[in-house]
Amino acid sequence: MNGALIPHTPIAVDFWSLRRAGSARLFFLSHMHSDHTVGLSSTWARPLYCSPITAYLVHRHLQVPKEWIRALEVGESHVLPLDEIGRETMTVTLMDANHCPGSVMFLFEGYFGTILYTGDFRYTPSMLKEPALKLGKQIHTLYLDNTNCNPAWVLPSRQEAARQIVELIRKHPQHNIKIGLYSLGKESLLEQLALEFQTWVVLSPRRLELVQLLGLADVFTLEEKAGRIHAVDHMEICHSAMLHWNQTHPTIAILPTSRKIHRSHPDIHIIPYSDHSSYSELRTFVAALKPCQVVPIVSRQPCRDYFQDSLSPRLSVPLIPDSVQQYMNSSSRKPSFLWLLLERRLKRPRTRGVVFDSSQETADQSQADRDSKKAKNENLSGDLEKQASRHPLQNKKQLFPDFCSKEWDGTAPSSESQKMVTVRTAPLSFSVHVRSTDENFLSLETGEETGVGPHLVPRGDHDGLAATGNQSACLGQDSPLSHRSKAAPLQAPEFRGLALKYLLTPVNFFQAQFSSRGFDQQVEKYHKPWLKYREENAEGYLG
Repeated sequence: MNGALIPHTPIAVDFWSLRRAGSARLFFLSHMHSDHTVGLSSTWARPLYCSPITAYLVHRHLQVPKEWIRALEVGESHVLPLDEIGRETMTVTLMDANHCPGSVMFLFEGYFGTILYTGDFRYTPSMLKEPALKLGKQIHTLYLDNTNCNPAWVLPSRQEAARQIVELIRKHPQHNIKIGLYSLGKESLLEQLALEFQTWVVLSPRRLELVQLLGLADVFTLEEKAGRIHAVDHMEICHSAMLHWNQTHPTIAILPTSRKIHRSHPDIHIIPYSDHSSYSELRTFVAALKPCQVVPIVSRQPCRDYFQDSLSPRLSVPLIPDSVQQYMNSSSRKPSFLWLLLERRLKRPRTRGVVFDSSQETADQSQADRDSKKAKNENLSGDLEKQASRHPLQNKKQLFPDFCSKEWDGTAPSSESQKMVTVRTAPLSFSVHVRSTDENFLSLETGEETGVGPHLVPRGDHDGLAATGNQSACLGQDSPLSHRSKAAPLQAPEFRGLALKYLLTPVNFFQAQFSSRGFDQQVEKYHKPWLKYREENAEGYLG
């Protein structure tokens, strides 16, 4: 397992053994290769942070429940709580790792300093131009992909390795080509070969689904005899398979990897096409960042003193804040309801209260909104036509809205539709809906879904409450004051506060243009008949 528990923090990356996780409470997944997901399964029940593509894959192939998956947009910074009282937070920024679809690097910033976790990555100079890195931040700890960290291993760039593969195929114009791959990665290489040789690339159904997610060129098929290039699992390429394939048609096999593999057949060709950084690239990367220390991710391949001349002076061990220490030492590793609430509030913009504008400003803004909406409707058809040619990471938003739509906002939904609960408020028999506009979480006590942050919304069938004889029941024996609703009654002891009146006034009662004073007057106007009616009934009871 190529993962790590980051000391003096509640952070774990690519580490899924809860028995050994100790005080880890925040779990991050860099990408979906199997050596980084050991222990991750459908039974996982803690927030898991990753990129949108990885979010789709981890649910699709490992059946991790959506409610625990937190898809964080790449290239953006996200604030997460480090305790249960909201005192300590950290910022995490995701950056493209150039390794496989969905792979990211994590930049953590908090009381512990600045930590960069590369996961598996292939260095490119553009990485140093990332906004999160180009500001000259001091990296205190660099967790580095050291797969190829050996000066004796000289690797070509991926462009050069791809050229070698093209030349090899050209030397075998009548042969079928078997490309041995892992379940994820090198899809862009397959696309390049298809376009170069003007042939279909035959894929498995699972990989075809992936390339459609990525929005690559339409050069892939499931039909076995449609093209001469076939992508197969790397384990399929062996001596017996080569004999079988060559019995029906001349075939060569290509393994694009930097790993040292024994060739079991003369028609098996190993090309050093790697999705991991070469030693020289690692040297360049570390020299540019000048971290205080380098920690190898692959423990069996130590970095030795290869980067000693590029390190900045080391800092003292950070002190863990009391609130974070208490959170790390909590008996239950499952997040509490309060922590989930803090997480949601930190990740979403704060909701503004009522903003009172002048009548003229409100009218101008309403007209501008109507003009903007009209323009959007006129351009809708053109936008839909453009979506087909958008960037692959935009295409995925149409393919998998559960994970990539704006409504999801980086958190996995736990239900197909919004929960609606009918309640009655005292003392008026006024029916409203509690609409949960946020994701639902599992209650730790009951195991049932619990909505966070419900909003009160008047029912659409109430255009206004008229004082009729039917409403006298609200003060009689069947009043909500005399028995509780089975749904979730709202406790309102007295109908006097202006804030409560705001909640109980239908939106469609208000006029389009009003000032702050006019707003209050309209609320009072709406409720005046009810107050009068209540007073008259009270006098009747006293009589």
